[in-house]
Amino acid sequence: MSAAYLSRLGIDVPPPPTLDALFLIHQRHLERVPYENLAIMLGRPPSVDPEASLLRIEEVGRAGYCFHQNGSLELVLRDLGFDVTRRHGHVWTEEWDRAGTFLNHLVLHVAGLPSPENPGGEWWVDVGLGDAFRDPVPVVVGEYRQGPFTYVVDEVREDGWSFRHDVSGSFTGVAVSTLPTEPADVLASHAELSAPGTGVFAKVLVVQRRHASGCTTLRGCVLTQVDAGGRTQTDLDTWETWRAALGDLHLPLGDVDEAELRELYARMWEAHLAWKAETRV
Repeated sequence: MSAAYLSRLGIDVPPPPTLDALFLIHQRHLERVPYENLAIMLGRPPSVDPEASLLRIEEVGRAGYCFHQNGSLELVLRDLGFDVTRRHGHVWTEEWDRAGTFLNHLVLHVAGLPSPENPGGEWWVDVGLGDAFRDPVPVVVGEYRQGPFTYVVDEVREDGWSFRHDVSGSFTGVAVSTLPTEPADVLASHAELSAPGTGVFAKVLVVQRRHASGCTTLRGCVLTQVDAGGRTQTDLDTWETWRAALGDLHLPLGDVDEAELRELYARMWEAHLAWKAETRV
């Protein structure tokens, strides 16, 4: 099942289920399969069936957001022999929502890989958090520095754990639990998250690529780079610069009609101008 996926990541031989292999797959996935909602913004929300998501990565090089990204990775890791299970995730930004139970993130938990800094061998594997992890994070209370970002696991319980993102991140934290993550639960949440006009992922184009030096994000028509030098933002005020940014983010577009992309850019630029006008009032 995993050969074509691994080839997409530039890994020629299926590796054994070791910690080094887990880190390699995690890093390569993030570098080569950006987090994005392109199909949703084009009015064609992709299936969250893990096998369909994996096939999409193999054939097109795109997956989608966390349900697609981590759902497909779960299949690959299990096929390679890793002890992997899924967990319920609730991403939150405002403190009032921290205790929320809405399934808006799919988490992967890998066990049985002890290391000196993580003797218990439990790891949080996540290629669907956009501007967060580049490497798996120990399921151990502590502070973890990855490139320009500092992450905190501030509570570990028998039924889950709590996480706080770097202060520069696009969200505040994640609550991980053992609430249901059956296919029907994921499908119901996906329908809400991708609903035209109202869904979180149906309002603005987001493409994020987490790489060794930091993270590059395209949100609408604003390109943001966070690295060791700090944070920079650039308005992409022409179709050409916007289209080039998608290429730089490693987003494959060979199967997307240019007219559709131009129409999407026009919508995003119009929304950007409206937002700027509102912020000046």
